[in-house]
Amino acid sequence: MFRPEIKVLDVSIRDGGLINEWHFSDEFVRATYQHLSEAGVDYIELGYRASKKMFDPEKFGKWRFCDDEDVWKIIDGIESQSKLACMVDIGRVEDQDILPKERSPFSMIRVACYMKDINKAIDLANMIMDKGYESSINIMAVSTNVEREISEGLNDLSKTTIPIVYVVYSYGAMYCEDITHLVKKYKAALPGKIIGVHTHNNRQLAFGNTIQGIIDGANFVDASVFGIGRGPGNCCQELILSFLQNPKYKLRPVLQLLQDYYLPLREKIEWGYIIPYMITGNLNEHPRIAIAYRDSPDKDDYVKFYDTLTTPEPDPQLKHS
Repeated sequence: MFRPEIKVLDVSIRDGGLINEWHFSDEFVRATYQHLSEAGVDYIELGYRASKKMFDPEKFGKWRFCDDEDVWKIIDGIESQSKLACMVDIGRVEDQDILPKERSPFSMIRVACYMKDINKAIDLANMIMDKGYESSINIMAVSTNVEREISEGLNDLSKTTIPIVYVVYSYGAMYCEDITHLVKKYKAALPGKIIGVHTHNNRQLAFGNTIQGIIDGANFVDASVFGIGRGPGNCCQELILSFLQNPKYKLRPVLQLLQDYYLPLREKIEWGYIIPYMITGNLNEHPRIAIAYRDSPDKDDYVKFYDTLTTPEPDPQLKHS
């Protein structure tokens, strides 16, 4: 699938940080940046930008904040054509946390939101673009919205200059038919804008659904090394670069990075396809339920987890003889 306009954005540090509160070493982040640059990845997302008034720096690693000075140190001396990105959440970042683009190492700052907050996201993305950055809006958990909500949100976005809008199925509940429906719906509602896809691997469909999004016309795709990410993780970077058949992408640097850094990390921190995440994907539930269960003594009692989520609570008004 060679289409030169397709851009690949790596989310390894940002989404991967959700499993260890962004406590990656500088060596790990620098190696990720260097190898992905050598691989020709278009954008490398190093984490979140967030206010330290809202998140305790003693608890969270530096990639929860992505201070410009920390990023400059990471990229120092590395030649790269890749652009740097970070993500912001509604209500978790302040104007003063984002410097003008000419004073920052970042090229893109993406805005994550739920459909109910689309107008807040538009305001935040406009502020980011006014400071000189590229931006996008990533509409999370779209599988929980009814068609009317999606149509209204897209109508609001159609009136903006925000260039990129992502289909994000945060709970891993979608099949390829759902991706086709949403990508085509976004494209029809947002003429002239670029559609992106961000997938999760609850049902081992992250790669397949990313391919489906590409087939349907999405030109921004998210992926991560070895699929690292919260819960079941994301579309694997090594798979998507192989699929795209674009000669600018090189697989070997990603395999070297995976071998030297991500495999050893996988021995210490769990991510990837595991049955409780499959169950939450089937039920269109947030993975936090499965994440908590994987930290319990019963973590491998899959039947108990399934029964807990699918057995109706007894009516407290009923009296049993």
